[in-house]
Amino acid sequence: MYVVRPVELTDLDRLLELADLTSFGLTTLPQDRELLEKRIKASLRSFQHLDDTEPGGESYLFVTEDSETGVAQGTCGMVSKVGGFEPFYLYRIETSVHDSRMLNVRKEIQVLHLEENHNGPCEIGSLFLHPDARKGGNGRVLSLSRFLFMAEYPKLFDPNVIAEMRGVIDEQGRSPFWDALGKHFFDLEFPKADYLSIVNKSFIGDLMPRYPIYIPLLPADAQAVIGEVHELTRPARGLLESEGFQFENCVDIFEAGPMLHCALNQIRSVRESQVAPVVAIHQHVESEQEFLISSRTEGFRACKGKLAQQATGVEIDPETALALKVGIGETIRFVPLRPGSP
Repeated sequence: MYVVRPVELTDLDRLLELADLTSFGLTTLPQDRELLEKRIKASLRSFQHLDDTEPGGESYLFVTEDSETGVAQGTCGMVSKVGGFEPFYLYRIETSVHDSRMLNVRKEIQVLHLEENHNGPCEIGSLFLHPDARKGGNGRVLSLSRFLFMAEYPKLFDPNVIAEMRGVIDEQGRSPFWDALGKHFFDLEFPKADYLSIVNKSFIGDLMPRYPIYIPLLPADAQAVIGEVHELTRPARGLLESEGFQFENCVDIFEAGPMLHCALNQIRSVRESQVAPVVAIHQHVESEQEFLISSRTEGFRACKGKLAQQATGVEIDPETALALKVGIGETIRFVPLRPGSP
């Protein structure tokens, strides 16, 4: 069984191994030991203040581990609120209308407008699962576990949630959009600029062009990737869209990957999740569907499992109880693993 839990410092070496498998474009899982260690320590501090009443830019990082080996096989995370002293940048796609009565010509032209947000939304990211573990719904469990945590602590997160999806980048780290636009202003190859953006974003404000960018003036290959995702990111995009996320014409400023958005209280796994006490632990639980289940005690844990609802609470099996470290009388949070389940 795979169990999602908060990251620990002992996971550092394994996270480095996972980061080496991500290729390019996943800035939130850097191939840098020092930066990853800082991320882990920041997450540990955040988990120590779950009694806070408002988001302040805290970051939370989770791993999913094989319960038999204890080895982390994937990671995911979120930032409670982006912006602040380190602005959050994006391009918003808008339509500019040009009309000439003399020529009887009316043109609707798409334009990229740079936005700098100092009071931004909650951002989810860092989702990566080892290729050998991409089966049996493990990726869905890892991704959706964040939403049960957010449902448990809604005051810790901005009421709006975004997901920056990895854009189109080839195996050599080339981004058609970056080569057509950003490279001319930053004089950097995409992988270097991508890395620097997680170290210090100040160079973006110094060099990024502030004027609108008319999309038809970009090369055809750059235009074609605006709002498109990396082929390995398509399943993640489909999963988030099934949870209620939508593309609202905002893209990343580096490789033009889409940004998906959903109000926190409208995310399916948040909206439909329920809380109930464990009233029985049986070897064979009568259930026709799978649930995503999380503990509500200190030290959040989540996993996939069978669950049967009774008038006074829920029944779970011993494997689930062991994975979540819960017993009879303790409450759990749960939601059907897939939308539309009976």
